[in-house]
Amino acid sequence: MTEHLITTEEGLRALYGEASGRAAAKAIGKLDKHCRHFISLSPFLILSSADADGRGDVSPKGDPAGFVHVIDDSTIAIPDRPGNNRIDTLINIVQNPDVACIFLIPGVRETLRVNGKAEISTDPELLAQMEVKGKLPISAIVIHVEQTFLHCAKSIIRSKIWDEEAQVDRKVLPSLSRMIADQLDQQINEAEAEKQLEQAYRDRLY
Repeated sequence: MTEHLITTEEGLRALYGEASGRAAAKAIGKLDKHCRHFISLSPFLILSSADADGRGDVSPKGDPAGFVHVIDDSTIAIPDRPGNNRIDTLINIVQNPDVACIFLIPGVRETLRVNGKAEISTDPELLAQMEVKGKLPISAIVIHVEQTFLHCAKSIIRSKIWDEEAQVDRKVLPSLSRMIADQLDQQINEAEAEKQLEQAYRDRLY
């Protein structure tokens, strides 16, 4: 196996070649009108971060479309809603501010990447702008944008993620409560655990 590993940029370029044309030039250092419009239509993003030692993490963030607040051409704010209090992303950010995120829009095959440096804010005026159903986010992840670019649709086309006929019946997987209990080698009342989870989905999204 080890003889087939690529360990240098030179080795990667020998295999893939150089980026050219628009692919090489498409990254910009701000949020232009197209980035702003894309963000305004997006109800979901995936945010990557890493701790001080470079160990990576990724976290999904979702809310009604346009939930990410565009402060200006170089700054966005992502509301952080109640969760399980692991706060892995937030801990990473206070150790290492470098983050990246991918924005998705249901039915749209292209995606938007935003890279930058993040910080955690509890500014009341900022949080007030991200209120939903009378509830404020606990904090906001403020990203100072360093690079943005649009991705073509190849990965979405290959995955068929927006195709209705490709959707998977939820019943092919065990319940979330069962899977986590198995991973932790715990005994649970699955029906009760799922009932509590559904209540949390219903009553504690915000």
